[in-house]
Amino acid sequence: MRSEHLDYASEFSGLNIKGNWNTLLSNYEVLDILQNTKCSYKKQKMNQLATITYQTIKYLEDTPCKKQNPEKIREFLRAMEPIKLTKAEKLTLLNLCPTTPLEIQLMVEESEERLSEEEVDTVLQIVANVRGDEEDTEQET
Repeated sequence: MRSEHLDYASEFSGLNIKGNWNTLLSNYEVLDILQNTKCSYKKQKMNQLATITYQTIKYLEDTPCKKQNPEKIREFLRAMEPIKLTKAEKLTLLNLCPTTPLEIQLMVEESEERLSEEEVDTVLQIVANVRGDEEDTEQET
């Protein structure tokens, strides 16, 4: 299961979490990995690790990654291709899902010089798609 959802993430760094621990992971990937491995922790009775895993899952379930999935992330990466940002900046945008231009300014180094107002608006729309704003609007009506 793990390798199935990580194939889109090669954009970030060619992820291979088994052999390379010095890599970038999105919050969605961390949540997915922890949810898929927490059963094995219970079997091994590793109480401290189980506690950390539980607390991390609870935290991540209250973040935008809860509504993300591999397809949404692939779409995000495709849509972000024309925007000249680093892999780390894209990952930060994916994880934190900014809703205002100010938040983008705080996440993207020298954003005022690197991004036009139109590009900032485009990034906000792309992030709204991965955040699932359209789904929330549809459910409310």
